[in-house]
Amino acid sequence: MQTGSTLRFVEQGMKVFDREHHEIGKVEFVRFGDDDPDTPEVEASGLSDLRDRESSFIDDIARAFHPDDMPEEIRERLLHQGFVRIDANGLFAADRYITPEQIASVSDDGLTLNVTKDELIKRH
Repeated sequence: MQTGSTLRFVEQGMKVFDREHHEIGKVEFVRFGDDDPDTPEVEASGLSDLRDRESSFIDDIARAFHPDDMPEEIRERLLHQGFVRIDANGLFAADRYITPEQIASVSDDGLTLNVTKDELIKRH
């Protein structure tokens, strides 16, 4: 499976397991990357339609990162490659971001990573 296209198989609510197969959370949000050939192009039939779609897209991105105080370089990389945001297990556990290359496999059981929870980008 190609790295970018792996995100197509990830669904909201899926369980997420680290490389040692410990459950670390659930998929909260999936964002396909700008460089993913499977990402549909937006075609607007009119100016108001374009504004509505752009606002919706911008709102989606704002919701994905808000209230994160993440360095611009990391934010740009996530937007370009795509990412999965997980709702981490535990009352005080910080949510995390998964990049496509950190995904080992996707199955009916959930999403399995090739890294530990501590190696993921932490949501602040």
